[in-house]
Amino acid sequence: MPTKEEIFEKIQAALVDALGVDEDEVVPEATLVGDLGAESIDFLDIVFRLEKGFDISIPRGELFPEDILTNAEYIQDGKLTEVGLAEVRKRMPFADLDEFAKNPAVQDFGNLLTVADMCRFVEAKLAAAE
Repeated sequence: MPTKEEIFEKIQAALVDALGVDEDEVVPEATLVGDLGAESIDFLDIVFRLEKGFDISIPRGELFPEDILTNAEYIQDGKLTEVGLAEVRKRMPFADLDEFAKNPAVQDFGNLLTVADMCRFVEAKLAAAE
C-alpha cells in the first residue's frame, strides 16, 4: 500500500492534469470547486485519473454523490435536512462535514470536498482492497 505522501502526490498530479492548476495550489486544505475551480465535467476526469493511478474502481456517485442534492427527501429550503446530512455522512465518511453542517446550503456543497478528503477516500479504497 502506498504511503500517505505517495497517495497525496498522485492525487496532486491528477488534479494538476485534470484542472490545469499549479502544483503549489493543490494543498490538502484546498477545495476542489472553490479553490481549484473544478466543474462537474472535471469530476469524471478526476475519477478516471484516480482509477488509473491507483488501480481502483470508483462507481458513479461514490466519490461525488450528486444524487443527494436532487432528492427532495434530503433538501428543504435550499439546505440539506438532518436526514440529508446523515446520508451524506454515511456516503462520504472520508469528508470532514463539521463546518458544512453548521449551514448545509446546497449551493455550498460543491465547496465541501478538499484534497485531504480525496486522500482519505483513496486510502480507504486501497485499504478495503487489501
